[in-house]
Amino acid sequence: MSQRRKLQGYDFYQTVLKNAKYFLAPMVDQSEYAWRILSRRYGAQVCYTPMIHAKMFCDEKNRHYQSEVWSTGINDRPLIVQFCANDPETLLKAALKIQDQCDAVDLNLGCPQHIARRGHYGAFLQDEWDLIYKLINILHENLSVPVTAKIRVFPEVEKTIKYAKMIESAGAQLLTVHGRIRDQKGHNSALADWEQISQVKKALNIPVIANGNILYFEDIERCISMTGVDGVMSAEGSLYNPAIFSGSNLPVWQLASEYIDICRTVPTKLAYIRGHLFKIYRPALPFHVDLREQLAKVTTFEEICAISDELRSRLMKTAEAASYVYDNKVEKDENGYKIFPHWICQPYIRSPALGNPNSKKKIENSQ
Repeated sequence: MSQRRKLQGYDFYQTVLKNAKYFLAPMVDQSEYAWRILSRRYGAQVCYTPMIHAKMFCDEKNRHYQSEVWSTGINDRPLIVQFCANDPETLLKAALKIQDQCDAVDLNLGCPQHIARRGHYGAFLQDEWDLIYKLINILHENLSVPVTAKIRVFPEVEKTIKYAKMIESAGAQLLTVHGRIRDQKGHNSALADWEQISQVKKALNIPVIANGNILYFEDIERCISMTGVDGVMSAEGSLYNPAIFSGSNLPVWQLASEYIDICRTVPTKLAYIRGHLFKIYRPALPFHVDLREQLAKVTTFEEICAISDELRSRLMKTAEAASYVYDNKVEKDENGYKIFPHWICQPYIRSPALGNPNSKKKIENSQ
């Protein structure tokens, strides 16, 4: 390990992360370098890489995977690199490759997807506390940068607190808590439990970051106020509104164009670009089905640029005809969600069949 002093806990948080409140989440295929550049322009203070599979990253025969999941630049800091793993030695080998180009290494203990079940990582390590301890501790003992972790909660708050304390004792210097249990995902995600996050924050001596229920900028301060956490992480909210940390809801074409311009100079996989544009343009695409179908079939960057230019032209004409001016005085629907025109970036509101448990009013009243 490097002989320089490795900062820990709040020393690390204050000195390296600069007391950050706004964290861009690690997202597979979605928090790549180009997206981090855009997110930082609009207020993200700490960014995570996409989850990197430690075993695949260590495979020298798989250089394509390494270059696909890992790229950065001089202004891409503070940066936390996230790995998934189930073998301590493999995890350490992977982390040693990038420790000199980041500010911390994070262990993914929150991924609830089926691929994580099959690969035996993420939230499916949640009951193997001895293994988790070893995974975190080997990084703590051998890296020159701090180790952090991201978890999901258990149904019982007492178990969640014990789990979090174990992770802290293993050497984690910052903990992100996603306030949902492992089975809550996708359309079955329901509400994140801010009360559990609050109890974890009270029990630990290291910085705690909250994840879940962030639709609008004002939700960030409300979350901090209600849980006492040090910062808030946004995942899906930032994908549909990359300017969420700035408090702005800007025209979709503006943010799409900025992202495309970044990708002109930062090599980015075409599938990533297309995926981001589908999310940014999501509220507008139902009004322009022909362009939605074309976007789904693109095979070149030039085609993406042409489709985006055409959609921008159409939407700008619509906005001009409507004489729309965004002034933060936005009307709300019966569930408490803000009503934006379809050319404005806005959160993706899921409406499950059983009474819309994600309604904004229920989020606010439950915390």
